[in-house]
Amino acid sequence: MKWSGKGFVLILAATIIAIALRVPRLAQRPMHTDEAVHAEKFRLLLEEGCYRYNPDEYHGPTLNYFTLVPAHLISARKLTQVTEFTLRIVPVFFGVLLVLLLLLLMDGLGWAGAVCAAVLTAVSPAMVFYSRYYIQEMLLVCFALGVITAGYRYAQSKNITWILLAGVFLGLCYATKETCIIAFGSMLPAFFCTLWMRRRVDNTCTFVSTLKVIRPRHLIVAIGAAAAVSALFYSSFFTNASGILDSLRSYVTYFSRANQNKLHIHPWYYYLKMLIYSRYGAGPVWSEGIIVFLAVVGFVVAMTRKGVANVNFNLLRFIAFYTIIMTGLYSLIPYKTPWCVLGFLHGMILLAGVGIVAVIRLARNVFTRTIFILLLVTAGAHLAWQGYLGSYKYYADTCNPYVYAHTSTDIFAIVQRIEDVSGVHPDGHNMYIQVICPGGDYWPLPWYLRFFTHVGWLSEVDDDVPSAPVIIASPRVEAALMRKLYELPAPGQRNLYVPLFDTYVELRPQVELSGYVTKELWDSYQQHRAKPVQSLANR
Repeated sequence: MKWSGKGFVLILAATIIAIALRVPRLAQRPMHTDEAVHAEKFRLLLEEGCYRYNPDEYHGPTLNYFTLVPAHLISARKLTQVTEFTLRIVPVFFGVLLVLLLLLLMDGLGWAGAVCAAVLTAVSPAMVFYSRYYIQEMLLVCFALGVITAGYRYAQSKNITWILLAGVFLGLCYATKETCIIAFGSMLPAFFCTLWMRRRVDNTCTFVSTLKVIRPRHLIVAIGAAAAVSALFYSSFFTNASGILDSLRSYVTYFSRANQNKLHIHPWYYYLKMLIYSRYGAGPVWSEGIIVFLAVVGFVVAMTRKGVANVNFNLLRFIAFYTIIMTGLYSLIPYKTPWCVLGFLHGMILLAGVGIVAVIRLARNVFTRTIFILLLVTAGAHLAWQGYLGSYKYYADTCNPYVYAHTSTDIFAIVQRIEDVSGVHPDGHNMYIQVICPGGDYWPLPWYLRFFTHVGWLSEVDDDVPSAPVIIASPRVEAALMRKLYELPAPGQRNLYVPLFDTYVELRPQVELSGYVTKELWDSYQQHRAKPVQSLANR
């Protein structure tokens, strides 16, 4: 493998940019429902040493197990010792690793193309935003790149270590998320399309002769490594053998879900529109269109073998086919969530890196080349600015196309008010709280109320359960709750409740909550608040 000193330094510089855009203020954005659910799954692993793969929900186990690393580094033994930083630093790590892995592709993409791809990976708004999300997507993209990188290095060296690593990354992909089959289903035809294109250039090259280059023993090693790694995770490190079969059963669930959940059904162009141009209300314009355009240039370069030098066109063509097939597959599937864009967006970024080099080489003189470079630098800076806005200003705003069914910032006011009231209750964090939401639609409140030891999570009003001093409820159960609080108790046994908030608070867009607190506890809270004011007045 040939190293470029320039490329090495510049990719490290891109890595620093990636860290700078991803690490700060990881706790600023409210926890998404999915993040809170994964955090609860991690709680079982952290506190009870227990993980059981659920084929109906939660995706694969790698996210949970890798989170043990930062948790153990801070000596956390309970979820109450874990913060958003502890959880979100995991996808941050793999988002940064995406940049570093390009060091191993410098001789394939050309050092300049690899550097440009590294910079685009570092500043892409989607890559930045979802690197700070405690979900599996960034891990899946990173492991898929690991498969491609290790596979390419094996093709260059025939060293068994590389194909072993490719197998490990394949196993990690499978153990991360069920949508890995889309990546696998894109890699295999991309491989054969690349062989077909190679045969057209070199008539002496046949499918059989090319496949013979892969030694059977090495192929067995790769398959064995993939199977062993995936089995290790799904069996919860050999404590739950049924988890391996469950990983196969899960596809029944996900194939049936693809057309059933109307909330997530979107048109075929949903992802492309989101990348090329998005604007909602009075919010800013969002666009990663420059990456899409440069990816098209990179695709043309791969097919024509013109426009760049010192690249491996077999690798470039594989990435081109892999990207366009994956883009097509994700576009055709009706069930769409915005973070799924990352898989083929990263392929576009790799092609765009080569596309940048090709565009610059088009310049006939120094002046034109300088203009092209300035325009590209400006476009890169604009991407970085969008990355900053998306993650640090519009991080929970619906004008951000990457914000999807996200928790409102009202969650902080909800939790703070509950904390304040518990501060004057004799039981403190042992104070009884009831949360009543039909269908269990109260997430991510379990994450934010993790410090409270006595919380009743209810899907409906239960007349037989004593009312708590603090009640958080959906407006859908309000009539039944009022009946329970004011009509059912005998006149002398009735507690008077007052609103905990001035108005309804928003959990997520179009999902509201109301709060109630006993008047006795509310009066104690108000008196407690008044004490500092009185102390100041007496000075």
